[in-house]
Amino acid sequence: MGVNDSASGRGRRRYDSPLRDQRARQTRQAIVAAANRLFVEGGYAATSLADIAKEAEVARPTAFAAFGSKAALLREVVDQALAGDDEPVPVAERPWFRPVLEGRTPQAVVNAYAEVCRLIGGRAAEIFEVVRRAADEGPETADLWETMQRNRRAGAAMVIDRIESLGPASHDLDLGHERAVDIVWMFNDPSHYRALVRTRGWSDQAYTAWLADQMRHALGLGTPGRSEPSAKTI
Repeated sequence: MGVNDSASGRGRRRYDSPLRDQRARQTRQAIVAAANRLFVEGGYAATSLADIAKEAEVARPTAFAAFGSKAALLREVVDQALAGDDEPVPVAERPWFRPVLEGRTPQAVVNAYAEVCRLIGGRAAEIFEVVRRAADEGPETADLWETMQRNRRAGAAMVIDRIESLGPASHDLDLGHERAVDIVWMFNDPSHYRALVRTRGWSDQAYTAWLADQMRHALGLGTPGRSEPSAKTI
């Protein structure tokens, strides 16, 4: 029998493992939160793992051991900003995306997706800009940026797939599937949220109404202008 097989050893592992897991997760979350703040404040290139470790109040080797590299940490920051947490749950199964897949009319689908875009913009607009600026700084950040664009288009495709699943009687997408996906992909860019809400001071409500209105019009599902924000809502 080895040392780690003793009764006392087995009991200690059973007692300590959940606590260690919880502490490890808390440490990872502290590092991710610190990285998000510093990447947004100073940019990706100007932020080191040592800076992040200091901000998170952990040792630099701890930050490195948790993620392996600054690029891998940036990817985790992006993933959590998009999802809202670190749970391994696909987007389609998350409560905030479900209304898109449950919409009974094309208009309802687009309105629900505008709310999703508002939610993601509020969480991730700044870190999207960080990655966009860092994309020219190396293959890892360039690959992350391309992955983010593909994922945005995949989200747009889910919207069009849902609309098309409702049957031709409910819509008239004469522009074709790929063009329709391209249109939604164009509008789901978090940079729109950053420009209109963060920079121009629109309210979240005004932004969501405007975005839904513009997507419906571009897809041929409605006329723009009915939901344009007033001075009171901006």
